[in-house]
Amino acid sequence: MPAPLIGLTSYRHLNTYGLPLNSITEAYARAVTSAGAIPVMIPLGLAEETLDALLVRLDGILFTGGGDVHPERYGSQAHPLVDDVDVDRDRVEVHLLHRTLEQGLPFLGICRGLQVINVALGGTLFEDILDQRPNSLKHQYYPNWPRNYLAHSVQVKQNSQLWAMLGSSSVQVNSLHHQGIRDLAAPLQATAFAPDGVIEAFELVEHPFGMAVQWHPEWLQEHPSMQSIFRAFVQAADGKYSHRSF
Repeated sequence: MPAPLIGLTSYRHLNTYGLPLNSITEAYARAVTSAGAIPVMIPLGLAEETLDALLVRLDGILFTGGGDVHPERYGSQAHPLVDDVDVDRDRVEVHLLHRTLEQGLPFLGICRGLQVINVALGGTLFEDILDQRPNSLKHQYYPNWPRNYLAHSVQVKQNSQLWAMLGSSSVQVNSLHHQGIRDLAAPLQATAFAPDGVIEAFELVEHPFGMAVQWHPEWLQEHPSMQSIFRAFVQAADGKYSHRSF
């Protein structure tokens, strides 16, 4: 049977000639491929009807990491530490998330992906954790540490999907973010926490497969527990593929 197709959201940047490019970090593609799926980059700048036409050909969506969600999306004001905002990326990913829910497609969010999913469903964010939550841990181990540096532990809620994947109620993770969840959207259930209480993962329980993590498991593929996140996601997408009519 052909492998399922996983859509990967992309980010926009300028090359050395000042031309806009859409890109994904190779680590996402490697992790998806190693788990048995075929990665498909979703460009920015597409109209909603084009995104819809693409989505019906996909078996799952990976909401990747990247820059900050625009504060206006969650009713907040501009903050001096908000960085690398792309309102078109916000538009594309919020639209994809709602269509993904309507169609019952499996989805996985990573770092920014966790944040934009929460915002799309009505949640809010800390624009900068250390500025707005001064007693918190340091969560931004970038760019001065390796991306696979294990920065802190997370406590995983027992009997959650994530707990079943990881096989443990405590795991060490990397940490490459300065924002985090302030108010969790009502449909979501928090399933992992940093030692300072910052939400590190959530699940959409009523969805066939819907979860997100704040860390970057794609950079931790030397750890079997992190591989298991992608395997479970691809397995869910494979089940969706088997019911496709084309």
